[in-house]
Parts: sequence; structure tokens; C-alpha cells
Amino acid sequence: MLTFPKDFVWGSSTSGPQSEGRVAGDGKGENLWDYWYSLEPDRFHGQIGPETTSTFYLNYEKDIDLLLETGHTIFRTSIQWSRLFPQGVGEVNQTALAFYRKVFRLIKDKGIELMVNLYHFDLPFELQKIEGWENRAIVDAYQAYARFCFENFGDLVDRWITFNEPIVPVKCGYLYDYHYPNKLDAKAAAQVAFHTQLASSLAVQECHAVNSAYKIGIVLNLTPAYPRSQHPADLKAARIAELFQAKSFLDPSVKGEYPQELVAILKEHDLLPTYRPEDLDVIRQHKVDFLGVNYYQPLRVAAPRYLPHPDAPFQPDFYYDHYVMPGRKINPHRGWEIYEKGIYDIAQSIKKDYGNIEWLLTENGMGVEGEEKFRENGFIQDDYRIDFIKGHLKELHRAIEEGANCKGYLLWTFIDCWSWLNAYKNRYGLIELNLETQERIIKKSGHWFKELSQNGGFEP
Repeated sequence: MLTFPKDFVWGSSTSGPQSEGRVAGDGKGENLWDYWYSLEPDRFHGQIGPETTSTFYLNYEKDIDLLLETGHTIFRTSIQWSRLFPQGVGEVNQTALAFYRKVFRLIKDKGIELMVNLYHFDLPFELQKIEGWENRAIVDAYQAYARFCFENFGDLVDRWITFNEPIVPVKCGYLYDYHYPNKLDAKAAAQVAFHTQLASSLAVQECHAVNSAYKIGIVLNLTPAYPRSQHPADLKAARIAELFQAKSFLDPSVKGEYPQELVAILKEHDLLPTYRPEDLDVIRQHKVDFLGVNYYQPLRVAAPRYLPHPDAPFQPDFYYDHYVMPGRKINPHRGWEIYEKGIYDIAQSIKKDYGNIEWLLTENGMGVEGEEKFRENGFIQDDYRIDFIKGHLKELHRAIEEGANCKGYLLWTFIDCWSWLNAYKNRYGLIELNLETQERIIKKSGHWFKELSQNGGFEP
């Protein structure tokens, strides 16, 4: 039996925009995704948009009961800024205020630790109309929104999160054509990244000002960058890839300062953001209490084969090529490499380079397309997901045995949920969601997860 510490918590993560849905009279304002879907529904898999998602808004009572049935001792979700403040600022949606207090109270009454994220890629669209995170005013709006949340929900929340994977909106919305506003503007990307980090640090400041006992962190995708070889050019490529992918938010959040090599690269390309001198003091003084770590797959890179075209818009992968390692283990449904040791390597890096700060593994999971073909005796026999979890937990257990300060494991996700452009193409849940009937059916992995939680470990 691989046994984890007695205070180790077991659970899952989701987000408001991916689970709640919308109903008439709920008062929710539009966010980026609502607007983009109305503009370009063809870019969403099956033309399934964010208005329905997993109907948590209507079914939260029975969904929370299912948390207990699947062994949860911790649960992570997010508040939708656009639900609470339909315009992003100003008038509060009282229906939303009551909804979140009911949800959070019910979770707490079940004896489940509650982790709440303030931002999961879902800027209120009214704020995007004024250039979104490029605009310094959005930082002020977020700061006010964050303080409101701390004051109105702090008595029910065990751990706060400022942002989930803040590098994703930067990359997908401003460096590559993946997410709205599809801008391909590296200067804007750098400004968005800086304002996001400043907002995160200001949220830490506000959280501790409201109550010094509150704990607040940030969730980052700390995917290690693995070089193709030990050739100096490959090593440099990996180092720079990691600067952009992980350290751009990790270092200022935990150490209070940016990596100088990253600053030098941005300066070389005339990409340094606009800021006030006091902003750096805010970042320096208000560091996170803990980290959330999301891990799905490794980032493998090699030295670039070609020089970028001089007229092409700047992108971080000017400095590296993505490398497909021969013989890799792969999830054929998602197309992602499965590399369990990445968890161990992340833990070692946090221990060595970041003061062994307290952290939780806040996302890890296996997306599978067409899961219904694995149905036997009325429910999905997802042994592949159980094996995936076991493989990663073995590496996490090894890291903890060697002193890693990891306090919990949260799977993505609880119930099959809507996933940005991919809708329900790949299922990740411990619980199956029937889109037509909205029936929830626990998968084999959900029953196994309860045993895992109750036993505090598993037989390898």
C-alpha cells in the first residue's frame, strides 16, 4: 500500500464557466466565451457553447451529494466574475451572491474543504470592450471584485486562488489564434501578462488585509521543459521555453521578482510592458501563500531548426521547436504524451528553487473521446483513468517521501464538463454526464476514487 500523509486531501477541480451554465433570470452578464460563441459558433466543437455546460447552477444540491459519494475531502471551483458583477464593476447581482453563498455553505456543511478561484479565463465582456487586460483599469476592477469576494465569502472558503493558469489567456488570446480576442500581438501579450500578475499580487494584498489568516495562492501549469538532448543549444531552448511557460508567473508570484533572462529577452524585442515603479513593490511585497500545480503532459523542446521570418509576429517558440520524442507513451484520444515522472520533477524543482513552498496538485487527468464504448453493466469501466491516476500518484508519493511539501491531489474533473473549444469531445470526469437527460452516473473511477480517499492510498 502506498500511503499518503493523514492530512493529505483528495478531490477534484472544475470552474464556474465550465460547469454552471445559464438560465433565464439568473442575472449573469456576458463573458468572453459567451460573446465569442455568439460571434463564431463554428469554432466550438459540435457548436456547443457555454450557455448550458454541466448545469451545476440548477443541479448543485445533488452534485454536491455526489462529492461525498466519490470520496471528496476537498473541492475546487471558481466564482464567475460576470455572474457576480454583470458589468464587471458597479452593481452586484444579488441572485449570484445568494447562489454562491448557498453553494459554498452546502459544501462546507458536508465537511469538504473548499478552494475557490477568482478567475478562470472568463473576463466580463463589458471589460473586454475597453481592451481587457491590456487596460490598467481592469486591474483596479479585479482588485475591487477580489476584495468583495473576500469580504462576502471568506467565512466559507478555506483557500483562495487568484488566477488559474494565467499564461493560457496570454498565449492563446494574444500570441496564437486559439482564444478570443485572437490578437497575435506580442506587445499586447506582455502587457496582459504584467497586468494579470499585478492583479494577482493586489488580490494577495487585499486577501491578507481582510483577514491575515486567509490563505491565497495561484494555480500554474508548471509543465517542465525537457530538452531533446544535452547539446547546449537544446538546453538553451528548454531554459527559454520554461521562462515563458512557467517562470513568467511562478517567479513573481513566489519570489516577488521576474527572471532577469526573461526581462532581457523582452527588452531585446521591445516588448517590455508599461508599468509604474510602485507596481514592482506590490509584486515584491505580496507573494502567495501556496501554489496550485496543474500537470497533464511534458513540454519537450529542441533548438530551432530555422530562423524566424523577420516580418513574422514575435512568438516564444522563435527560441525553440516542439519536439516529439520517439517511443513516448501517449493518450491516443487527446494526443498528449503521458509522462508520470513530470510530477516528481515539478516537486523537486519547487523544493530546490522555490523554498519548498506548500502546494497542491490541482489538476491532473485523462480526457477520452467516445467513452460510451467502455460502458458495461450500466456504467463506464474507465480502468485507463484509474491506471493514469495511479501512475502519477506513484511519482507524487515518491516526491513526498523525499520531502515534497504537497498537501493534496485534485483530479480534473468531477463531472464531465464543458471544455472551451472542445465542448464535450473529451471526457475527464469521475462521473458521466448524459447531455440529453442530464443524468449523472458514477464511473468505475469514481467508486475507486472514494476507496483511494478513504484508505489514504492504494495498492500499486
